[in-house]
Amino acid sequence: MMMNLDAKHNALINTPFGAVSISVQGNQLAIDLLSESPSADNQLSAHPLVKQAYAQIMQYLQRPSTQFDWPLNAQGTAFQQRVWQAIAAIPLGQTITYGQLAEKVGSAPRAVANACGANAIPLMIPCHRVVAQKGIGGFMQGKPNGLFIKQWLLAHEGVVDYAQGDKHE
Repeated sequence: MMMNLDAKHNALINTPFGAVSISVQGNQLAIDLLSESPSADNQLSAHPLVKQAYAQIMQYLQRPSTQFDWPLNAQGTAFQQRVWQAIAAIPLGQTITYGQLAEKVGSAPRAVANACGANAIPLMIPCHRVVAQKGIGGFMQGKPNGLFIKQWLLAHEGVVDYAQGDKHE
């Protein structure tokens, strides 16, 4: 593990889809899923929150049944918190549609999709498990390769309904 981290990353984990970047500002954790890794090596800082998140994400990548033991203290509105709690309750290997999730939290699908997009700790709050009524839906607010990453994560968790090549959105 190299320690020459840039200002954007307190940790970097290379994955088959690119990389997972972990950063902390104050006591707020942020995870960014990258379609390309900025480094050939995994990297880790000495920050205790980063080290804990790094270890749990590494376990998840090796064994998707690993449960994240992380307090869901992401900063957001009361509505976003409600949506994130509902997303965190989606079991491994299962998906829910934006409409079904909206019904659970008493809202509209577009508002739920916006809350998904505001999720600062994907993987720990598994917004990739929220799909469209017909097809995989969006992910990562339209960033390049976002759908590939969503497909990879779902396949990693054993969901085969959204295999590579599904063109529905």
